[in-house]
Amino acid sequence: MPSEIHLAFAHPSERSEATAPRAPLDRISLRNHIVEVEIGAFQAERGTTQRICFNVVVEVTPLPADLDDDVDRILSYDRVTEAIAHELSEERLNLLETLAERVAERILLEPQAVRAFVRIEKLDRGPGALGVEIVRARDQVASEVDSEERPHPRLMYLSNSAMDSANLTGWIDQMECRKRPLILCVGAHELATPQTGHKWTQRRIDLLAIEQNAWRLAAKDDRCVVVATRTELDWAMKNGQICVWAPSKIVLDAVDGPSAAPSDAVALAAWFAATFEAGEMIVIGAAVPDNPGGPLRAVDVEQTQL
Repeated sequence: MPSEIHLAFAHPSERSEATAPRAPLDRISLRNHIVEVEIGAFQAERGTTQRICFNVVVEVTPLPADLDDDVDRILSYDRVTEAIAHELSEERLNLLETLAERVAERILLEPQAVRAFVRIEKLDRGPGALGVEIVRARDQVASEVDSEERPHPRLMYLSNSAMDSANLTGWIDQMECRKRPLILCVGAHELATPQTGHKWTQRRIDLLAIEQNAWRLAAKDDRCVVVATRTELDWAMKNGQICVWAPSKIVLDAVDGPSAAPSDAVALAAWFAATFEAGEMIVIGAAVPDNPGGPLRAVDVEQTQL
């Protein structure tokens, strides 16, 4: 019988076999699937790609007797590689643990899947392979996977003059009473920000300047809560909370990030609106970008009816 130490370093297929339940289960496996991607929590891992290796075993219900060699009735290997590709394309991740959880959850959405063993290793971070391995069963994750359709929010971009307008509360009142969830976006304050002359550090500073202004807006109306992550935004949209977008994390973690610089705050907000499939974006007190790619209209800062 394999020792626990042996199983810890063996291929996930051996661990699957050693811990298999009494009922017979079939297994499909993906071995040494290498993808080059940007991932990692350290600053040195940003702006560069590295190789990560996937080894995945999926325990599946036995094939039906009347399979008739029909590929549509099995769990295809392609579904495993597609689950990996989908999660890598969703957003830039810091942790292999997060990626492994999401890959396992997506695989276990397949009706044939019973348990998933996912091992992911970084190949370029040292002399050996550094990684994590998890095992998840359908009954552990099925109730946690959110299959609800994400709502299509209404975005309102506020210039500094709009933020300081006596009409601010009225605009928020008008937008809050509508059916779609409301997300507010702002640019940087008019005060000068430090200039570094370095592209990537300047980007960080400019994003933080927007976040400082987001907190200034939150101080003007207690209904407005500053949020920074997809998880916070999803929860807020489903629970009727008015959000003020703090852009750093979502922008920096985006696989297909915005072409607009943080200094072009309206264009950045338009990218965010497209990313979150907003139903409408209203810009108050600023010019709209060319070809924003969605339903967008501008409102003068003195206009009170939206």
